[in-house]
Amino acid sequence: MTPSELTTRVTLDTCAAVAALAAAAWWLAGAPIAVGVLAGGALAIVNFRWLVIRTSVAMATGITSAAAWILGAGLRFAACTAVCGLLLATGWAHPVALVAGFTVLPCDLIARGLASARTER
Repeated sequence: MTPSELTTRVTLDTCAAVAALAAAAWWLAGAPIAVGVLAGGALAIVNFRWLVIRTSVAMATGITSAAAWILGAGLRFAACTAVCGLLLATGWAHPVALVAGFTVLPCDLIARGLASARTER
């Protein structure tokens, strides 16, 4: 599996899983829980895609300075923190649901990576 295939599969799987979890959360617990799951999943996907693009550009251009990586990470985390803060301050998202939405992508990424390693043996 190529890195772009892995990125696409993880993105699509995460979108599907987050949508299903948000639909169940809406039905069982209400809108703030569903919005939290959706927002957490969306932020995780945006963060992941941003990291993939940044890594691809760095590999293509050969720019691997520590300062550039620290600046990029700082910008990613600042943007994510601002959006999370806004969602939590306005009460649109439940904090636990936001964390649950964030957790879907790493679990999917690990599962896809392990499955890929198993088939390439």
